[in-house]
Amino acid sequence: MIKAVVCDIGETLISDTRYWSDWARWLGVPAHTVSALVGAVVAEGRDNADAIRILKPGCDVGAEWRARRAADADEYLDETDLYPDVRPAFQRLCDQGLWVGIAGNQNLRAGECLRALNLPADGIATSAEWGVTKPNPAFFARVAEWAPGEPHRILYVGDHPANDVVPAATAGLRTAHLRRGPIGYLTAGSPEAAVANYRATSLEDLVDQITAAN
Repeated sequence: MIKAVVCDIGETLISDTRYWSDWARWLGVPAHTVSALVGAVVAEGRDNADAIRILKPGCDVGAEWRARRAADADEYLDETDLYPDVRPAFQRLCDQGLWVGIAGNQNLRAGECLRALNLPADGIATSAEWGVTKPNPAFFARVAEWAPGEPHRILYVGDHPANDVVPAATAGLRTAHLRRGPIGYLTAGSPEAAVANYRATSLEDLVDQITAAN
């Protein structure tokens, strides 16, 4: 039985639409240009922040973040950024007595914003808070320590096979690939996605599968 479900953040719970639109505004280019470049670098297996480096060659993305904060253009999340199935799916998991966690590659500000949304979740953590990023095995070792239950009873959910599914499975966790967002759609038919114990098109679909399995 699954005892705990831990979800990735970007394009699993949160749409990245605002995130990249804000970067487009900051860099002074159309939002479509940024979206197209993100898609291009993702398709090449590169870090999606390379889209920013293409638009502003030689830039230090961390320095750009600091400049944005100084200009009161820091990251921001609200209810409209959530995929609509997040709250009902989380509530169903909680009603079944499962522990629900959120953990992904995000900065400290994103963690603050997520907590302010008061989601029905038992724990929220970001890579910046833990000091380690996916797909580093140490991230998933931390997940296994953080969530209750033995590793094979903890399910990690994400859209990115290389960052989520494969390293989580290597750490002994059960895994789910979510066909959502550019990476989720692009990789749905990949051998890496096939590693997942569950494959779903929505969080509600995944909860149905977990319920049936439990």
